Amino acid sequence: MTPDELKALVRTIPDFPKTGIQFRDITTLLGHGPGFAASVEWLAEAVEGAEAIAGMEARGFIFGAAVAARLRRPFLPIRKAGKLPCAVIGVDYELEYGLDRLEMDPSAVAQGQQVAIVDDLLATGGTALAATELLRLAGAEVRRAAFVIDLPELGGSAKLASQAVDVRTLMGFEGD
Repeated sequence: MTPDELKALVRTIPDFPKTGIQFRDITTLLGHGPGFAASVEWLAEAVEGAEAIAGMEARGFIFGAAVAARLRRPFLPIRKAGKLPCAVIGVDYELEYGLDRLEMDPSAVAQGQQVAIVDDLLATGGTALAATELLRLAGAEVRRAAFVIDLPELGGSAKLASQAVDVRTLMGFEGD
């Protein structure tokens, strides 16, 4: 399937979660078997050569785990605070409405391991930047990230590029 055909599978929900926001809902893409498979294939090609794939909770688990399985690479879950039963390292980061925290098991990463980040959506880049920082803190080399959707007006891609991360996106939507 072409990127335009895949883009047509993403539902837009106006005024969610608040007035003026155009929410890009990937559940319609996930519910279309050939579309989901084509998206995973595209993401896998975008991060080919990575030694492991990291995905952030929650939708990054869907795409990241599928890409890791497709490439036969380990999947590294980047979790919200308090979700892991082992010793963790964490990074706090800012959201538009407060602070959040990402955590991971530092023993999941080998020193110098090439890890690519995979997620569904790139907006401001806050979560992806925090995941990059966290993975690097654990000893990983993070040089690539792939996303299904980019909201380029929000600047996430440029922020990741400023941290030496090559960003690939399957599709973009103008506006929030």
